[in-house]
Amino acid sequence: MAEDKLNVKIYTDGACSGNPGPGGYGTILVYQDKDGTVHEKELSEGFGNVTNNQMELMAVIVGLEALKRPCNVTLYSDSKYVVDAFNQNWIDGWVKRGWKTADKNPVKNIELWQRLLKAKEMHNVEFIWIKGHAGHMFNERCDTLAVKASKNDDLSEPWF
Repeated sequence: MAEDKLNVKIYTDGACSGNPGPGGYGTILVYQDKDGTVHEKELSEGFGNVTNNQMELMAVIVGLEALKRPCNVTLYSDSKYVVDAFNQNWIDGWVKRGWKTADKNPVKNIELWQRLLKAKEMHNVEFIWIKGHAGHMFNERCDTLAVKASKNDDLSEPWF
């Protein structure tokens, strides 16, 4: 990762009650400044009639979009769907095939994947999979944020 960029950790999780159903995402950004002070920012929002994968993607997108300058990002997610898309190079194949899967079906959630790619452009991002509901402090906090957001009375309508 580039030395001149800030090093940021992003933790993400999505939740959905039903699939589709009401859902939410939780994202936590963590940065340690030169003085050693740790800064954390929590982001979450709930939506009506979404899928879990859409919320997993939104958690990543919102985290990356919150960064105002190029950063080295270590992004932790319990979503194999998201992590494997990058670490197994699925996304490269989807783009080369015009957003088709290897078996020539349209990729689901194209708009969100395209938004994620745009949000990721200026950063060096390493995707790391972590096991969900396994006691990881930040993953558990993201899950709590996502579930709480999914239960809001004023859920946003998804635009995707």
